[in-house]
Amino acid sequence: MTPVRTPVSTPVRTRFAPSPTGFIHLGNIRSALYPWAFARANQGVFILRIEDTDEERSSQAAVDVILEGMQWLGLDHDEGPFYQMQR
Repeated sequence: MTPVRTPVSTPVRTRFAPSPTGFIHLGNIRSALYPWAFARANQGVFILRIEDTDEERSSQAAVDVILEGMQWLGLDHDEGPFYQMQR
């Protein structure tokens, strides 16, 4: 028996909000992959928000690694990156 998929009635908006306090790792990638795939499967929007509120440990180098890693993996975002400290 094939399950019936009910279409989503409201626009789908998902996000990935990593903290740029170190290198991206497999757990980060998994946390980005699921909302990215859900947004793509439902013609939704995938938002990238950088959680840079830990000013002592956050670095631009870590942001660059996150952005490069996501690009390399093909996890493109539709909005952002938005920096939480600027909001």
